[in-house]
Amino acid sequence: MELAFIPSPSRGVLYLGPIPLRGYAFCIIIGVFVAVWLGNKRWIARGGRAGTVADIAVWAVPFGLVGGRLYHVITDYELYFSEGRDWVNAFKIWEGGLGIWGAIALGALGAWIGCRRRGIPMPAYADAVAPGIALAQAIGRWGNWFNQELYGKPTELPWALEITSTADGRVPGTYHPTFLYESLWCIGVAVLVIWADRRFRLGHGRAFALYVAAYCAGRAWIEYMRVDDAHHILGLRLNVWTAMLVFLLAVTYLVVSSKKRPGREAVVEPGAEASGGEAEGDDEPAGEAKADEAKTDDEAKAEADDEAKDEAESAKKT
Repeated sequence: MELAFIPSPSRGVLYLGPIPLRGYAFCIIIGVFVAVWLGNKRWIARGGRAGTVADIAVWAVPFGLVGGRLYHVITDYELYFSEGRDWVNAFKIWEGGLGIWGAIALGALGAWIGCRRRGIPMPAYADAVAPGIALAQAIGRWGNWFNQELYGKPTELPWALEITSTADGRVPGTYHPTFLYESLWCIGVAVLVIWADRRFRLGHGRAFALYVAAYCAGRAWIEYMRVDDAHHILGLRLNVWTAMLVFLLAVTYLVVSSKKRPGREAVVEPGAEASGGEAEGDDEPAGEAKADEAKTDDEAKAEADDEAKDEAESAKKT
């Protein structure tokens, strides 16, 4: 008998009159808002303008949703196109099914389009939004809790997840809450990237690469715990292979980029004044810079007055 467990919701949708509020979609929306909010703060601290992150997100988010859905449908095509399945369900994104690999890949394409339109270096933008993306994933994973999906192996641990649904072959019982493991891991990734960015002043896409590498490291072992159907290659789930490959690419980029382009971008947005925010560990806050500039002006004025006074006294003696 289990002494405790994490209960699953009795349903994943609530109704406000005729309007359905689906838990999965709600978590995705909240995650997007958090990512844009944190990304905006970091972008301003790097010297960018307020609102730029949101403007580019208008491109990145739709592309990311399409990419995430495409990856899921392609890698799990039998859920939608096999015998007895309705292909129309492939468009029902609110019922769950987003692949982070596709979301990041196509979302990056959307962000690149937005950055190009604004004349902004894509790596600098990626560095600013990296921790926010990790937090968005942490929040979005709770959508799987609402749908009672993506759980792990059976367990009787106190934090086990109770599954009550029998839809799509589910067997009621208590399982490892892999959605919770990944959510907590993503929060840790966000904290790691923020700390490393302050400590080492990461630039030229290295903060984003660190986020990718750290996430992949956690996704590999969390994926290994899941028991839902998945394609396997040489005995390992497809997503485990993907995580390992992307991890190696991210680490390689970190090493090569740090050697070829050390330091951080001096200007991230044309025409924007650097704020020198403390959040990014800049050497001199903007307020102190202005104070020093005013001080320099006062000193120059005093020197000029002294020179004029000396000339007047010299002329008087003559």
